[in-house]
Amino acid sequence: MEGRSKLIELQNGYRVWTRQVGTGEMPILLLHGGPGANHEYLECLKDHIPLDRFRLYFYDQLGSYFSDQPDDKTLWTVQRFCDEVDEVRQALGIEQMILFGQSWGGMLAIEYALKYGPHLKGLVISNMVASIQSYVTHLNLLRSCLPQSAQDEMAFYETTQEYTHPRYLAIMDGLYKEHLCRLDPWPMAVVRSFEHLNPEVYETMQGPNEFFVTGTFKDWDRWADLDKIATPSLLIGSRHDTMNPDDVLHMARRMPDAQAVICPLGSHMAMWDDPEHYYPPLLDFLSTVSASNLNM
Repeated sequence: MEGRSKLIELQNGYRVWTRQVGTGEMPILLLHGGPGANHEYLECLKDHIPLDRFRLYFYDQLGSYFSDQPDDKTLWTVQRFCDEVDEVRQALGIEQMILFGQSWGGMLAIEYALKYGPHLKGLVISNMVASIQSYVTHLNLLRSCLPQSAQDEMAFYETTQEYTHPRYLAIMDGLYKEHLCRLDPWPMAVVRSFEHLNPEVYETMQGPNEFFVTGTFKDWDRWADLDKIATPSLLIGSRHDTMNPDDVLHMARRMPDAQAVICPLGSHMAMWDDPEHYYPPLLDFLSTVSASNLNM
């Protein structure tokens, strides 16, 4: 990926990787999912967002592939990651920006908007809902659609913590192909992000996989705080997502200046498997935010 890379040293002494792509006036900082994944699956954004009007900042959070990967579980907390995002903003010399967060990155974007909202011109929350319990409730609904035998097998291997058993992995593979990315085969950028995932970060915060949440952020809930996010916001959901699209719509209704769009063909990575419904509303939103900034 072409662009200008920069390693940013955080206050804790560790370094995180960033890359600027584009030369436009409006900066967009991109927060990848995981936690513990990396920016690679988001590289497709540069092919759809006009780089003469926007500057994209790809960024691997601490613990992710192109950044330092310290062996210290005390670092893997929601609040520390939120503060890290602001350190990155400052190091990049950005006063105000559009923040784009997908999946766990969307959760992090919500936290950032609540704590550092004055630095935001716009907020994009892609494929994330306002609480982990909402996420788990929808996961359980999706699991219940499996044949009873598969449900029983999943429960057995989760009870025995045999998360790498071939049969358990086969069931996970089917769920991932239905609800994470519906393209066959998966794009190499998506494959690389999964190959480069840091299991220590992911398992500490999320758990063993996308369909069984046992990690430290399992009690995260911001439903009651959504009305405090005054930043103009776009929420993107998908019909086949692991996140309930009805929850995405409800989030937008609870936020003062938000709109929501549901991609009818997409899954958790609708930017890949439903681009015809994902990008037009995203580009409209970015253009609106950019135009309002220029008119101020």
